[in-house]
Amino acid sequence: MKRNHLYSQLLSRVREPRRFIQVLAGPRQVGKTTLARQVIESAGLPAHYASADEPTLRDQTWLEQQWDLARIKARKHPDGALLVIDEIQKAARWPEVVKLLWDADSHDSTPLKVVLLGSSPLLIQSGLTESLAGRFETIPVPHWSFAEMQEAFGWDLEKFLLFGAYPGAAPLVDDPDRWRQYINDSLIETTLSRDILLLNRVDKPALLRRVFQLACAYSGQILAYQKMLGQLVDAGNTVTLAHYLQLLEGAGMVAGLQKYSGTQIRQRASSPKLQVLNTALMTAQSGRSPAAWRTDGDGWGRLVESAVGAHLVNTAIGTGIQVTYWRERNLEVDFVLQRGDALVAIEVKSGGRKETLPGIAAFDKAHHPTAKLLVGGQGIPIAEFLQAPASHWLSEPGR
Repeated sequence: MKRNHLYSQLLSRVREPRRFIQVLAGPRQVGKTTLARQVIESAGLPAHYASADEPTLRDQTWLEQQWDLARIKARKHPDGALLVIDEIQKAARWPEVVKLLWDADSHDSTPLKVVLLGSSPLLIQSGLTESLAGRFETIPVPHWSFAEMQEAFGWDLEKFLLFGAYPGAAPLVDDPDRWRQYINDSLIETTLSRDILLLNRVDKPALLRRVFQLACAYSGQILAYQKMLGQLVDAGNTVTLAHYLQLLEGAGMVAGLQKYSGTQIRQRASSPKLQVLNTALMTAQSGRSPAAWRTDGDGWGRLVESAVGAHLVNTAIGTGIQVTYWRERNLEVDFVLQRGDALVAIEVKSGGRKETLPGIAAFDKAHHPTAKLLVGGQGIPIAEFLQAPASHWLSEPGR
């Protein structure tokens, strides 16, 4: 299975004559390693692949050893060589070490091209900007889209809503209990324990897990931090909750969308709209059967809205598009997209909730959006909306 646009993008950069550090950052099991291996096979260069994904952190010496193995290959080949380091964020002091090794290669004219893969985008970005400014390019690797799951596995919209977008779990959907165990054990627990708790200072690990569970249970809903505190034992304060939501978003799991308020987005002070970044996290955490989801109108409505929100957030990564929501008193707009002067208001209808759209009219009067979109109901069909990235609706708002 190839994520063709990402494969073509990475392969074209690998085939450029210049040296580079290329970074692929995205959540677990979205195909980063597979993508890198496919490019290694097609690049026509000698390559060395190594992974730092071990229970204990790799040290500086390990990273230097991998780099030296690739240097040997680069010096023997007229076009250089390719080094791929997977889960780079788990190598101790990796930004400083990579900078030293890269600068040494620059001094010696060693023709080594480097690809770094990371499953904690927040940590990766922090390390890059602090130590490697001007030395790298990034290709975001988000969760799979409906179009990709449809092409690879023949999924229809209902299956996508219920089982999300993890390609590794796709063969298990005919056995929902086994599928749920796989998502919980291989994805959720691994991400929490090895990508967040192992690599970040978290004073209350149990609270982090409960924040994640709360975000899954209330995905698609606006929940004030004070209300969250009331539902969480030993919750600390709103700053702690906001920080934990940020860590979870940085690992590609859930996000707290901020409120749109005119000229700028209100950061953290506003109540976040909880949003899973893959509906598999929502349905697997619920413990409910597919049949129970189908027969619950309100629950199905939240699932549809969560799928739309996840699609917008995932396809907005790296584009400069802000994804927010809007609410004034009892008036609400589900999603607001903004990039530059372009502003799009989006209301989602699923048949199970929100029979009227008072929020759109009020938002139009207050903020004059470029376009107002209705998704579902008598508007754009859900399946059609999920085929186009967020940028499409900003560049062609009339469609």
